[in-house]
Amino acid sequence: MSGFESVMWELERDPQLSSAFANLTMFDRPPDRERLRRKMARATLAVPRLRQRVVTSANPLERPRWVDDPDFDLDRHLRWTTLGGDGDLRELHELAATLSGQPFDRERPLWEFVTIEGLRGGKAAMLQRLHHTITDGEGGIRLSVQFLDFERDPPDDPATADDVRTSRGDGAGRADASPDGAGSLWERARDAVGSLASGALHAGSEVASLPQRGSELAGVARSTWRQARVGSRRSTLWTERSLTRWFGTTALSLEQVRTAARALGGSVNDLFITGAVDAAGEVHRAAGHPVEALRVSMPVSTRHDRSAGGNAFSPTQMLAPTGPMAPEERFAALHEILSAVKEERVIGALEGAANAASVLPPVAIVRTGQYLAGSVDFVCSNVRAAPFDLFIGGAAMEANYPIGPLAGTAFNLTTMSYRGWLFLGLMVDAAAVPDPEGLLAQLDRSYDALLAAGGVTERARP
Repeated sequence: MSGFESVMWELERDPQLSSAFANLTMFDRPPDRERLRRKMARATLAVPRLRQRVVTSANPLERPRWVDDPDFDLDRHLRWTTLGGDGDLRELHELAATLSGQPFDRERPLWEFVTIEGLRGGKAAMLQRLHHTITDGEGGIRLSVQFLDFERDPPDDPATADDVRTSRGDGAGRADASPDGAGSLWERARDAVGSLASGALHAGSEVASLPQRGSELAGVARSTWRQARVGSRRSTLWTERSLTRWFGTTALSLEQVRTAARALGGSVNDLFITGAVDAAGEVHRAAGHPVEALRVSMPVSTRHDRSAGGNAFSPTQMLAPTGPMAPEERFAALHEILSAVKEERVIGALEGAANAASVLPPVAIVRTGQYLAGSVDFVCSNVRAAPFDLFIGGAAMEANYPIGPLAGTAFNLTTMSYRGWLFLGLMVDAAAVPDPEGLLAQLDRSYDALLAAGGVTERARP
């Protein structure tokens, strides 16, 4: 394990610091079980971490290691359930929240895919859940090319079911290698999806008052110092924490967001973050807890290759203005703040800090994680996926809602682009945010106001 992954592993001694993440994928019909099984078996050959478990050493200075699970059974990780034939979105969201909050068996590979049948109209869904030590959001997108198709009924894969059933993870040292025999499918996926998956793209920061020029070392020092003095979270409303989860979704037209963002003088991510910050401020004012700023954490991708495994990101924080202001004013303020992160030199340097932290006693790692979680009010993340139709087991993907980890914060709002839409997944600690439906409704109102400020008068719906 890398130092970063080792730290995430040890943090799970406190369940509130879990770093598992998921996607809730919507289909026009249930995927074919055998086709899905063959695809996933091949995926475990291409990304051997899917067949590996974590083992720890009695030596406190030795990091946990990935080893092949000698008892690996694909059927432990591919599950099916049903909502009875008339399941609605509320029921599906409740199930997704429950499943996403369940801990992984730490004696087995840290992932599972749950296909959910019995949705209204013959539709289906899939909860794809992975531990963060396997990969990050961008790596998860790139991993997905192993089991995605570009048409409903593609030609048979070169690899046979017997090939994948008899393999026990040979090539465990090639955790990010492409599978032998994958042929054109892998190449197409790598070129089409890999180049698009820039992952958790954006982050933000307070504008530093120190000079922006100087040596590389000085830049790292300034950036590290700024990140280290983030202070405590600011909310007087979202103070409680629990293991009870709530999940909800919404969506925005990517083209409308682009149009509005350009008109306001910024990017898609600027508008996404601004909407979340605006909604958070409005919820606080409505509850009689006005707050001038909240602390937001966002991951920044540091991945420079096309690998699917491992983690390549740095967390960063910003102090976001949540006081009363016009949509265009808040957008401009956050555009400036978010632009500052591009100069952050700590990004990429945090792996060194994680390497040092990984040799600390587990109790020290957990206490540090608890302290850092106490500095953040909520999390935002932005992940890009494919702009074209995708299929799994003959089922067409209609939507793809991300479910980001809370890691001790009040809520996580993550967006994933797919087929011209920004699909937003809102994961909430139900004790921290007692009215999560109200927060989701306010998010929609805040995005409506931002679109209108950018000249989009009628919001499109999927």
